[in-house]
Amino acid sequence: MPTYGAHTFLWIDEWTTQKGNKAIAATAEAGFDFIEISLLRPDEFDVAAHKKALTEAGIEATGSLVLPEWAHMPEEPEKAKQFLSSALEKLEAVGGTYLGGCIAFALGKFTGDRQVVIDTLGEVAVDAKKRGITLGIEVVNRYESNLYNTMVDTRETILAIGEDNIKVHVDTYHMLYEEAGFYKPLVENADVLGYMHMSENHRGLLGSGTVNWDEIFRGLLDASYKGPMVVKSFPAVNPDLAAAIKLWRPPTQSSAFLAREGLKFLKEHAEKYGLGR
Repeated sequence: MPTYGAHTFLWIDEWTTQKGNKAIAATAEAGFDFIEISLLRPDEFDVAAHKKALTEAGIEATGSLVLPEWAHMPEEPEKAKQFLSSALEKLEAVGGTYLGGCIAFALGKFTGDRQVVIDTLGEVAVDAKKRGITLGIEVVNRYESNLYNTMVDTRETILAIGEDNIKVHVDTYHMLYEEAGFYKPLVENADVLGYMHMSENHRGLLGSGTVNWDEIFRGLLDASYKGPMVVKSFPAVNPDLAAAIKLWRPPTQSSAFLAREGLKFLKEHAEKYGLGR
């Protein structure tokens, strides 16, 4: 059966000890299986406090991040490795088994080539495997990066790396910009699909925008996808991230509403298409 998660920015604008624990509790209360923790500042991550909060809430955690500009992997591979190593250490300590997002590049940086990423992420993947963690390269639109804009581009890098614990991290919002439809890319890249951000074109309520959800779920069914699905809306995004992802008009609905209705929407569609049966 699919598992369902809530993204950090569904609840809070930045991950601090107090806000993070609040988001963990809210995620559990809303009925999700896990929270996707934003590890933008892994050195400040309070392992003891968050591990306790996760245990008390009875949910699990995944992690995601964006490399900072000073650790843009094609330009600064060693700094990128150090940053990712810190994030992996913290995620392992709270029992997380997945780290995805923009792990290969900084947003808004349009330099470098994929060979540096292949070589560097190959080393990171070995480290992650020792920790029991799977990596996911998120596919983003051309306005945020020029390295990985389609699933097939990302798949080529993953196959070149050759490690079995690195997957494609898909976001339905970015698919709108770059993929030739919704169904075909999911099916054609089924062998490397590992994680799904379920997000509308306006980053608001699922099912109220232009994403073709029937094609998404039909594609996931035919791709035999059984992995995580994350409600990704941004009612609480911070100004720095809003600038990076060009989110000038945040959703007007409350976090609780977006979470409750988003989870309901995903479960209804998973049931309709028989995912996980």
